[in-house]
Amino acid sequence: MEIDSKVLVTGASGFTGRYLVSELSNYDHIISTLKSDLNDKDAVIAEILAVEPDYVVHLAAISFVGTQEADAIYRVNVIGTTNLLDALSLLPIAPKKVIIASSATVYGNASGEIMETAPLQPVNHYGCSKLSMECMAQNYINKFPIIIVRPFNYTGLGHSKNFLIPKIVTTYRSNKDVIFLGNLDVAREFNDVRDVCRVYRKLLYSSFDNGVINICRGSPITLMNIIDVMNNITGIKMEVKVNPLFVRKDEIKILSGNSRKLEAIIDVTWKYSIEDTLRWMYDIKN
Repeated sequence: MEIDSKVLVTGASGFTGRYLVSELSNYDHIISTLKSDLNDKDAVIAEILAVEPDYVVHLAAISFVGTQEADAIYRVNVIGTTNLLDALSLLPIAPKKVIIASSATVYGNASGEIMETAPLQPVNHYGCSKLSMECMAQNYINKFPIIIVRPFNYTGLGHSKNFLIPKIVTTYRSNKDVIFLGNLDVAREFNDVRDVCRVYRKLLYSSFDNGVINICRGSPITLMNIIDVMNNITGIKMEVKVNPLFVRKDEIKILSGNSRKLEAIIDVTWKYSIEDTLRWMYDIKN
């Protein structure tokens, strides 16, 4: 990847996008951020033709699994991505690589260390929208190189309080001694957004330019272990209660990825432990 390459990031103002732009800014690239609404196809085309990116990382999406607006999920995640790829198809010189962020939720309730070849059986609209997007993107693989990445759970400072880990950290920072959660018998990878963005950058630099890759560590942690870590960090003995309104009937019990393929493509360095991430998010000076 040339040092003066033009890299376009969609969703740059979102949680992951802000950290990815920061990561890429440490290197000599020309970084552009998509300003247009993905559902405004004409505006997207005009902006793409003006920028003429060499590389694209597509992060823009509705990413909260619990949202009830199914039509919005598909409109942004599927149709919006279609508009972007249509616009890229019109460039006089095709992009050298396009990374599209899907999600590990496409695997549904698969158990164990999930490989990229595992059956795809999403159990919610978010996962279904990401799988639909993946299928739609196959229409463009003969036009430019496309990598579909399936990140497993990750978090960090600035993550929306709609998500589990920020909700837990916020409760501790509020000096409460009771937290109300949903399903307690779940285990997830909870990786650090800074590590994930480093993986994105390394994938841009890699020779790999076609296919699906899990972005994962293969180290799930239970929800109650998260509580234990936060108790140790804060000195608070948090009481955990289940709120039936938070319990999802289609909750994925264990979600963890097999990282073998990723490790064969790039040198993966997971710098931050779950305790590092939680301490970073809890630190009131941030």
